[in-house]
Amino acid sequence: MSIQSINPATGEVIETFEPYTEAQINEALDQTRNAFRQWRETSFAERGALFRRIASHLRDHKAELARTATLEMGKPIVESEAEVEKCAWNCEYYAENAEKFLADQHISTNATDSYVSFQPLGVVLALMPWNFPYWQVFRFAAPALMAGNTSVLKHASNVSRCALEIEKMFVESGFPQGVFKTVLVPGAETDKLITDPRIAAVTLTGSDAAGVVVASTSGRVLKKNVLELGGSDAFIVLEDADLDAAAQMAVRARYQNTGQSCIAAKRFIVVDSVADAFEQKFVEAASKLRVGDPLERETQIGPMARGDLRESLEKQVCDSVEMGAKVILGGKPLKGKGYFYAPTILTNVTPQMPMFREETFGPAAAVIRARDTQHAIELANDSQFGLGGNLWTSNIERGRELARHLESGAVFINGMTASDPRLPFGGVKRSGYGRELSSFGIHEFVNIQTVWIGPTVNPAPTKTPSE
Repeated sequence: MSIQSINPATGEVIETFEPYTEAQINEALDQTRNAFRQWRETSFAERGALFRRIASHLRDHKAELARTATLEMGKPIVESEAEVEKCAWNCEYYAENAEKFLADQHISTNATDSYVSFQPLGVVLALMPWNFPYWQVFRFAAPALMAGNTSVLKHASNVSRCALEIEKMFVESGFPQGVFKTVLVPGAETDKLITDPRIAAVTLTGSDAAGVVVASTSGRVLKKNVLELGGSDAFIVLEDADLDAAAQMAVRARYQNTGQSCIAAKRFIVVDSVADAFEQKFVEAASKLRVGDPLERETQIGPMARGDLRESLEKQVCDSVEMGAKVILGGKPLKGKGYFYAPTILTNVTPQMPMFREETFGPAAAVIRARDTQHAIELANDSQFGLGGNLWTSNIERGRELARHLESGAVFINGMTASDPRLPFGGVKRSGYGRELSSFGIHEFVNIQTVWIGPTVNPAPTKTPSE
């Protein structure tokens, strides 16, 4: 069965791909496994030089790469260009810092010398989503490959051209054959890839349901995996918050990438004393968003990536309204071609409703009222997810203390949750485990190896019976 790339702005087929044959998959796996033996022996300087070339390639081809992403998954073109730039930054960051992050760590023991070294694992299978078709890949690939691993990418089928373009840029930037390979296969083939003995480890960015499957399959064959899964991030507004700034950032935090982001703010938990004022400012700002052709630079909201995703969001909104939520902006699909959905805000949302309980992947926001600060924290933690979150307050010390009580992998105080190469990224609960980015991310796919060298010196004193 062929793989189709469909333009979500028009519903038209852009390109059709034939899934890789078993022979093509085996060739890719053999190439990455064989390449690993040589790649791990290259120096950090050699790897870094190649990743700087990738960064240059990304910038030199930004316009066409961005256009490809926008055509395949509907991201507004300005955001697609920003995504390409961020990938270049990430490549340069690890080219600059990987050697430092993976330097031997000497530890004083009773040995003549003892230290921890960091050795690559082998071929890492990357199972990546469509919503950030370049960034999700490079967020993993730059640290993993700078550490000496090689990789096979199984990308989301609806961004197959992006997947092929990523492999192409590795080749054109001079990477040795097989260091990075793309395979075009349906999701049903994922288990075979995970269990293949040539794969050493697995990384997934996707839904919590996909995470359960990947973790189960990886566990059966005892392979390391990192899971960056869904989120239902809380955006907490306390009574002393700057409401104008909070409302403006709420719009950006919810509707960037047409709301299709795991770390988008989704549950807007507002202390009751300022809820009316916040809602008014939130609606006023969101109502100015321009919906339209994602290739036009003025567009801020494009189509959702697929028709079934729009249907799922519509059901979450309608079911929540039936349970008592009130639509104060939007609330319906837009007529015409493509998978467009109006920027939407619901209020009077309660913890029993789908808009609170489930991850909402699209341009719809849920406003929940809290009695006070403590209640706001309780509502934020009343979720199966724990990826990121926002806290808005003018009392920074109070914000620091409250952050310790939020069950999430990240807390951004008076700012928008975003991934940054310099900071670790990942979640808790059903948002997954493991970390990407920073020094923590590069350590996920290495063998943390203890090296002890004798003879023993300065042995530890032996306790006497009287002690």
